Amino acid sequence: MGNIQTVDMLLMVEKLNLKNLTPDIDLTGRKLASPEINRPAIQLSGYFEHFATERVQILGYVEYTYLQSRSDEEKKPIYERFFSSNIPCVVYTSRTEPEPYALEMANKYDVPVFYSDKKTSNFMAAIIGWLNVQLAPRISIHGVLVDVYGEGVLIMGESGIGKSEAALELIKRGHRLVTDDVVEIHKVSDDTLVGRSPEITKHFIELRGIGIVDVKTLFGVECVKETQAIDMVIKLEDWDKDKEYDRLGLTEEYTEFLGNKVVCHSLPIRPGRNLAIIVETAAVNNRQKKMGYNAAQELYRRVQESMARKN
Repeated sequence: MGNIQTVDMLLMVEKLNLKNLTPDIDLTGRKLASPEINRPAIQLSGYFEHFATERVQILGYVEYTYLQSRSDEEKKPIYERFFSSNIPCVVYTSRTEPEPYALEMANKYDVPVFYSDKKTSNFMAAIIGWLNVQLAPRISIHGVLVDVYGEGVLIMGESGIGKSEAALELIKRGHRLVTDDVVEIHKVSDDTLVGRSPEITKHFIELRGIGIVDVKTLFGVECVKETQAIDMVIKLEDWDKDKEYDRLGLTEEYTEFLGNKVVCHSLPIRPGRNLAIIVETAAVNNRQKKMGYNAAQELYRRVQESMARKN
């Protein structure tokens, strides 16, 4: 299981196009650890019990107009208490601006203040989505992740079994590489796992006997992808003549990452089997099942109907 994640505040400022209203405060090394946000309306009225101080604080138009309706004598102690609560940062949204005393308290208690020109609801959706991805629980596993007809296929198996070679054949057939060798899996929701590549190995494939291949340079930018939701897992294994392999597909097998289940198929490796075509077929078949059609169940239905007619 992955450890608690953090994200640089400077990265948030860059990705969400925030304007820094407290340039004298150094943002270097500042981290955010909570994917949730808080609109401190009730705190600005003076109630600070159960105040979620670890969250990014967002002041929208409602909070702004409320503060404008208060006298300076009423506002000053509220600002003092608010900015002294060890909050990570404050973001003002469109049609709002911090008062000079608010900025004074922010600098006094070393709390960065930012501004976004987005509407409050739009900015909240953007920052919640971004923080959920950045702070999602994550693990790293050995495998190859490719985008095959829009389906995220995670190819796993022992070292040297042919994962990278299968991925290279898929790339040559027009599909896209996400990552080879090391897959970082992020749990962005209870239903979704997203895979990506570590920066150091991005766009590279290792082929035994050849070495490192840069897929982006060799085949073009259309053959690589930054991230991909993981829709299914293909486990490559050596052919075992004594093992019973699934030949119908009536029941699904699953594997689990970070508490999320993913459809899993075990493919036995044998000379003459074209792995790329098999992976393509598995991806399309999985997509077809999600759209409501299951070929194995259709065959079963036909067999049952045939037997019923004979009886």
